[in-house]
Amino acid sequence: MFDSFGKMLIFMGAILIAIGLLFSAGSKIGLGRLPGDIVYHRGNFTFYFPLMTSLLLSVFLTLLFWLFRR
Repeated sequence: MFDSFGKMLIFMGAILIAIGLLFSAGSKIGLGRLPGDIVYHRGNFTFYFPLMTSLLLSVFLTLLFWLFRR
């Protein structure tokens, strides 16, 4: 039981590292400022909702998990 739990923790850690690298590198390649992302400015208030970025990440992760599942 502990052996599989340890492997699961290592896998989850690797996933979190990959997501962190994606977010840090994503800003340099334009991820997060795509057409379709919602930005609302009013005075000193800014609301940002990365709709298109979320959709692209969802498709990418779905394909990635689908490949690992096979």
